[in-house]
Amino acid sequence: EYHRETTAVEHDGLRFWQFMISGSVAGMVEHMSMFPIDTVKTQMQALGSCPIKSAGVGQALQSILKTDGLRGLYRGIGAMGLGAGPAHAVYFSVYELCKKSFSGGDPGNHVAHAASGVCATVASDTVLTPMDMVKQRLQLGNSPYKGVWDCVRRVARDEGMGAFYASYRTTVLMNAPFTAVHFATYEAAKRGLTEVSPDAVSDETLAVHATAGAAAGALAAVLTTPLDVVKTQLQCQGVCGCDRFVSGSIGDVVRTIVRKDGYGGLMRGWMPRTLFHTPAAAICWSTYEAAKNFFRQINDTS
Repeated sequence: EYHRETTAVEHDGLRFWQFMISGSVAGMVEHMSMFPIDTVKTQMQALGSCPIKSAGVGQALQSILKTDGLRGLYRGIGAMGLGAGPAHAVYFSVYELCKKSFSGGDPGNHVAHAASGVCATVASDTVLTPMDMVKQRLQLGNSPYKGVWDCVRRVARDEGMGAFYASYRTTVLMNAPFTAVHFATYEAAKRGLTEVSPDAVSDETLAVHATAGAAAGALAAVLTTPLDVVKTQLQCQGVCGCDRFVSGSIGDVVRTIVRKDGYGGLMRGWMPRTLFHTPAAAICWSTYEAAKNFFRQINDTS
């Protein structure tokens, strides 16, 4: 069971490095499998000459395929591969450590779970934000960069190291409520599913984790889309016609989006974002649980 606390020296029957590996594998599988949808979302959110004006999902997908073919859907996947593994290793290990500390041994303390998720988010975003920025710039239509290292080198030379963290504040402000909503929904959905299927109470099945994770991912994704649009704008500013922001404040970006695209512009990409996070959350939680069970079996036999 996911939230069962054990009396073992290692938390939840696992050692710290095993949480890191489990989280790293879960993050890699999640982001790599859903990457094409993320590319569509990025192109829909980047205002400027990059995407078709007010493009829908179908239009954005056709535009990418017409310009770059199937390969265009995977531009920047190397950057995500480099960032997602370490970031998710940090995310899940910090989450487990905080959960152990905050919950006081109470597996039903959902406030502790949400707070632990927020702490994990702040830590993991520090690791992921630079590579996420590189990934999004490579995802743009007619991206001027040849690849991951070309982008890193040119951004560092032309814009300075601060450009890699231009969206960090927005990312944390987005992901903190995203995580809180995600974990609260995950717990509620899991409780509801176990009430429907009492057999799952004593042994939470893969289906329960996947379904609860999917519901949590969908709701959290929709509610935080406006901040995700702001994040994309900050990360892609000045590239292939996208706006450049003087202050880099959230208010400045929001005003620009509303002026150019109306309030509807703040929800650009909500559909592919939801299509991304619904299965992604299910994949991530399921992979994480499977990896944890794998390590538990090794620990039990050693």
